[in-house]
Amino acid sequence: MINALFEHFVEASPLTVMMRAIMERIFAADKLDALFEQVADRQYTRTLLFSSVVGLMGLVVSGIHPSVSAAYKALEKVIGVSRPALYGKLNGLEPTISQALVRYSEAELRPLIEALGGVAEVPLTDYAIRIADGNLLGPTDHRLALLRPKRAGALPGKSIAVLDPQAHLVSDVFLCEDAHAQERSLLPEVLATVAANQVWIADRNFCTADFLCGIAERQGYFVIRAHQNLPWQALAPLNEIGASATGAVSEQPVQLATQQGHDLSLRRVVVQLNQPTRHGDSEVVVFTNLPVEVAEALTVADLYLSRWSVEGMFQVITDVFSCELNTLGYPKAALFVFCMAVVAFNLLSTIKAALMAVHGIGKIEAGLSDFYVVEEVQGIFRGMMIALPPPLWQPFATLPVPQFAQTLIDWAAHVDLKRFASSPRGPKKPPHKDPLNRKQLHVATARLLKEKQNKRSP
Repeated sequence: MINALFEHFVEASPLTVMMRAIMERIFAADKLDALFEQVADRQYTRTLLFSSVVGLMGLVVSGIHPSVSAAYKALEKVIGVSRPALYGKLNGLEPTISQALVRYSEAELRPLIEALGGVAEVPLTDYAIRIADGNLLGPTDHRLALLRPKRAGALPGKSIAVLDPQAHLVSDVFLCEDAHAQERSLLPEVLATVAANQVWIADRNFCTADFLCGIAERQGYFVIRAHQNLPWQALAPLNEIGASATGAVSEQPVQLATQQGHDLSLRRVVVQLNQPTRHGDSEVVVFTNLPVEVAEALTVADLYLSRWSVEGMFQVITDVFSCELNTLGYPKAALFVFCMAVVAFNLLSTIKAALMAVHGIGKIEAGLSDFYVVEEVQGIFRGMMIALPPPLWQPFATLPVPQFAQTLIDWAAHVDLKRFASSPRGPKKPPHKDPLNRKQLHVATARLLKEKQNKRSP
């Protein structure tokens, strides 16, 4: 009977079944609790397990439960502690634990995406692309006693996220509880993770002599937008190369010239834009240490253009998931929620990899709506968990990667893409408005509609 009911859910909502099975795999209690014991410095486990916190918050950031309080009420018997104890655990989770959770999710899901054939090709063979960008968490409610007298927005922290565009997974995050700290204060931590033959793509906030030279010393490469304060010397005039999709491209060899003794030869690639940026810039200047035989200037320009994929990731976790819960004012809790949303993004990327394996990359990249996919899961998940109890899902936690990947492919074949197609619209035209009449600040909609109907009548 249970098997027949399970198959019914596969037919009715395969995306929800896929999401639940993947969650069973990466949210395995033994793995998460072992991760906590390995990474935690000050916190320790009394009654509430880290795996229980992750499971509960996963339901909140995915929108399956609307708030932490609602999720606690639904899972109170499973959680087994009081509400203050749950919030105490959230408020004390160290940023290193949140960071480790993101790294763990990427390590667990990458082999699965590779088995699904979801690793995209990149312009540079034998090089691993990493796209880094910073993010400032939005202000929270003034629920903490020390915030109540303040009129200014309460910012709980900031982060740097690192996206692997080939697997479309966030591979790392770097967290800071001080929202007013400079983003560059996190760059030494980022630099410590750079590996040989990685190509790091980032905006001008990452353009410091220490960071660029540090990447080169680690036998890595970079495509980073130039900051006006970075000193450099031209070794040859600017030479026009050709045209990209965004504008005319030129390049020249340059060298860093700093008082700290940095000595690094670079290429300076300049794109004269066909249309100014939203900030009014008419050109984009990029520094790179990639050899010209590996990446010509046009390729470098295209690589930097791919930086916007990390902006797309931030949009997904903001618009589709709940990466910011304004009820959680403590920085550690807010940063943990952000990381849970990043993990949810990695889960979504795995589902999309399975869909690509069945329906093709083009259809998924061009026509699939992340919003409608997640909305489907939100609507079905809670009822499905009542009908299909947890023991039924446990085998998916230990299923070998090839078999699990094939199972996801089988389920993906049941997905009707038309139900989840995006609905793009053209640019809005600004409507014509009548001059403001202060003697008539309101109108009756029914009368306007009737007037319009009378005009149409013969």
